[in-house]
Formats: sequence, structure tokens, C-alpha cells
Amino acid sequence: MTTSIFGSTLSELQALCIAEGWPKYVASQLCDWMYKKRVCDFSLMSNLSVKVRGRLAQLDSESLQFTPAIVDCQISRDGTKKYLFQIAPNQSNDPLVNYQAHNYVETVFIPVAHTSTEPSRATLCISCQRGCKMGCRFCVTGKQGFHGSLTTAQILHQIFDIPESTQLTNIVYMGMGEPMDNYDAVMRSTEILTSDWGLGWSPTRITISTVGITPGIERFLNENRCHLAVSMHNPFHDERLEIMPMEKAFPLADTIQLLSHYDWSGQRRISFEYTMLRNHNDSLRHADGIVKLLQPLKKNGGMPRVNLIRFHASPNAPFQTSNTQTINSFMTYLNQHGITCTLRASRGEDIQAACGLLAGSKRENV
Repeated sequence: MTTSIFGSTLSELQALCIAEGWPKYVASQLCDWMYKKRVCDFSLMSNLSVKVRGRLAQLDSESLQFTPAIVDCQISRDGTKKYLFQIAPNQSNDPLVNYQAHNYVETVFIPVAHTSTEPSRATLCISCQRGCKMGCRFCVTGKQGFHGSLTTAQILHQIFDIPESTQLTNIVYMGMGEPMDNYDAVMRSTEILTSDWGLGWSPTRITISTVGITPGIERFLNENRCHLAVSMHNPFHDERLEIMPMEKAFPLADTIQLLSHYDWSGQRRISFEYTMLRNHNDSLRHADGIVKLLQPLKKNGGMPRVNLIRFHASPNAPFQTSNTQTINSFMTYLNQHGITCTLRASRGEDIQAACGLLAGSKRENV
């Protein structure tokens, strides 16, 4: 047993039951306890035999996986909460002694109150890696380097362990790391979230973000029904390459070409993330480049959607955010040319919880 019991799918648990000589239905019982009742203490699983419960505890301990734990929570003026999860052990038993950032990830809970035009929402932005390989120049996580991918269990603990877990309406894989670079663990987690034997969520409540790793996107489009968000940030190859090194291996034009072969007239949505960088990607020339780039998506019923994001400054960052007038002109141009464009509200910036600021950091006064 190399993986923890929690984080295993129904088919994986059924295979375990066969290997152990247990009835196959034990797998369904386990899913019911862990994912529906949210009980992971095997000793409390009363409809399993004492022998099975003991063996499960033994197998889980043999997986040698560190159980994630919340060690800090910061609350923004706007109600956003940033949770610091310890994912791997430090040298000390105290989670914040001998602190090493690469042993932690951050998870952001974003409540949005009901308005006259929008229902209330509770979105959780989760991480899938410790650090990131992609190296985007405007992202703090990328500066941290890469220190390992999370397991399915470590991804799910971010969802199951926060106090607001049962309030969640949406989950976005937009925290630390590149989901398509940890494909199997991420997709296994969405299977647990959306299956009848798991949480039973609709896939439309989940969005997976990517810088555009084409092989992963192709698998995702064929195997999964969750929403997809592509980090664009510049429509022109040479300019995008300057801020996003992965453009060299996976050109955005190739990503659009792939996406154009799929039907976008159904419930699944495709969106593009665009961080506004003053004098770098915020001219009407760039807006026109987006219009032309996304034209192929319209032929299969797609309604291209672009989410503009204000750049959130970090220490030594070589960029500034675009001014409000420039952002409004950019947004108007896209909307007038058939691209649905909105400006994403910045949330949690005062606690370094906004887009591009997650780095697994602790407060100095903790």
C-alpha cells in the first residue's frame, strides 16, 4: 500500500478489498464513511469488522504519508481567509519552528455575499503542488521553485479540513502549482468530488487552471467534465514567452488550436485568465490580438470568456498593475468584439491571498 486510504477512489478501494480477501462492498462502505460522513478514523466505522478496521489502520500507517494540518489562518478585511497547511514535516515537532516554506501550501476561502444579481457563493482556491515549475515572472509561487507535487489525499485535506468545508459552492484549482503537471492526483481528486460514491458535486462547480500544457489539456478534455481556465496573460508568442517560459514548449496558439476541436456549446466552460501589467500587455493592440486569437473557438458554439485580473504587487516584482481607465478600455474593446470580458474582484490582497501571491509563507508574529 503506497497511498493513504483517504484519497483513494472506489475502484482503487475495490482492488484493495480483492487483494485482502474482503467483500467488494467494503469499498463502498469506506467511501460512505470518508467522503459522505467525513469520518476517517477507522475505529469509528462501526459497520466494518474489527479485523478489517485494524488492517486498514495498519495499511494506512504503512503508506508513510504525512497528514496535512492547518497551522495558521489569516482573515482579510473583506472576509477572505487564507489557510496555511503543513504538507511535509520540519525538523522540529513544532510546525512553525525551523520553518521551511517548501513544506507548506496555502489555501484561500473566498465568501461572496448574495446580491440582487448574483447568489451567495463560497469558493475555495486550492493548491496542487509545493511551489511550481512554470516560472511565470509575475507570480510569487513561481519564484519559490518546485518542491514536489501533492498527493490526492493532500489535495482533498485542503477541502475537507477547513471549518467552512460543508459551506463550499465552488472549488478552483488556482492555488500553488500547475494542475496539469500533477495530472493524475488532481483528476483523482475531482473524481472523488464529483462521483455519486464521493461528494456528488456537479463538475460545473469545479474549475481547473493551467498555463497551457497541451498534452494534459487534451487528456482533461477527453476524461473530465469540469470547467477549464487557461492562463493567457499575452496573446503574442514572443511577448508571452518573456513572462511565461512554458510558452516555448507549449505555445498558446497550439492550445487554442486544440481547444477549437471541442464542442463548447454545453455546460462546460472555457475561460482565459489575463493579468493586467502596465505597459506590458494592456494596450488595445493586445486586446485586438486576443480577439483574433480566440476566433477559432466560436465555430463550435463557444463564447470566449476573458477574466481580467489586476496585478498584485510583491517585493522586487518588475511589474505594476494597469490603471483603471486602461483596464476599462481593454474590457470594453473585448466585449464590443464578441469576447465576454469581466474584471475579477481582488480579494484578500491585504493578507497576500490574492491571485499570484501564494507562497506558503507564515506571519512573522505567529
